[in-house]
Amino acid sequence: MLNEGALEGIRVLDSSQMLAGPIAAMRLGDLGAEVLKIEPLQGEWTRTHGFAGAEIQGETNAFLGLNRNKKSVTINLKSEQGLAVFYELVAQSDVFMQNYRPGTADRLGVGYEQLSAINPRLIYASISGYGEDGPYAATRPGQDLIVQGYSGSMMSVGSKNDPPLPGALWAVDSMTGYQAAVGILSALIARGRTGKGQKVSVNMLAVAMDCQSQELMTYLNLGIMPERTESPFAHAWVTAPYGVYPTRDAWLIISQSPLHILGEALNNDRLREMTDWNDGVRYRDEIYGIVKAITPTKTTAEWLQIFDDLKLWSGPVYNYRDLENDPHVQATGMITSVQHPTIGTLRMPNVPIQMSDTPAAVRTPPPLLGEHTDTVLRDLLGYDAERLTALHEASAI
Repeated sequence: MLNEGALEGIRVLDSSQMLAGPIAAMRLGDLGAEVLKIEPLQGEWTRTHGFAGAEIQGETNAFLGLNRNKKSVTINLKSEQGLAVFYELVAQSDVFMQNYRPGTADRLGVGYEQLSAINPRLIYASISGYGEDGPYAATRPGQDLIVQGYSGSMMSVGSKNDPPLPGALWAVDSMTGYQAAVGILSALIARGRTGKGQKVSVNMLAVAMDCQSQELMTYLNLGIMPERTESPFAHAWVTAPYGVYPTRDAWLIISQSPLHILGEALNNDRLREMTDWNDGVRYRDEIYGIVKAITPTKTTAEWLQIFDDLKLWSGPVYNYRDLENDPHVQATGMITSVQHPTIGTLRMPNVPIQMSDTPAAVRTPPPLLGEHTDTVLRDLLGYDAERLTALHEASAI
């Protein structure tokens, strides 16, 4: 039996969809909170809109990846009866999360003022693309790739001959979700002192800017813009050889390195001459050309041994199969599994937070649509079978 999680006793109502909100709520569930995923009767968007055309026993990979440790409760918030049921849940919950477009929550009757009047201790988390006011708030789509474009980050990767290059990690969505979780946890701590809930607002563009604090501080105070050069570096402002290079059999990542020591690794006299750290900026393209010409002479494993011996930062480039089979990933349990009611064994990344006394864990699988509706309303709100049947027949739940 697992020990209780750190957030045991905290109840979260999660009506968010897609990625930023669900990953925040999932993390709270990983930490022990009871997360009730409030879904429309047809289910949230990612139940029917996966990616790569991939499903496992009829469940989309997009939904499965973001909704473990949650209970699915289907409620029609556009129904008067459904909204009344939801209000009862609000009265007995600690956190509500939504990522509707600004104005939508108020129209549905689930805005901050409306819910805090029902439960003054409620932490109300609102996640959006651009905030709740300003010219973009209700007009521009808040999607990861689009926000990356607004953030300026696409102009810091690759070469000057490349198009703007986005990241592939859903980084803005994920970082926004984590910032939302930090805000919620902070508000819960504050409530312990004040007895009052509050509103937590997080937007994707502000998060993407915050994650570029070094770059934007440089531009805002010195007027210096990142300039990509002829060679495709991983960041326009990090000293060469920062990037990915071909080897005899694969690829090699070389991070920030003292160039004279890199010269020892590659047995190159020109690099041995570069003893000033800023040489990596002055001679970026020259350095790239030297390194790229030499790395194909050995395998990745051979280069890693040489770089490790000289304490230079380097690494391989993995695909997912390589990652799965990596001995460190296997030895540290970074991949785990849970039993799903229709899929059986469902493998997934493990929780990245380790706590000695109140462990985070994958306790329950992603829920089936509406799997817990009747159970939650019966056990938490005391609804009997007759009332549940009537609500189902009215399409309120």
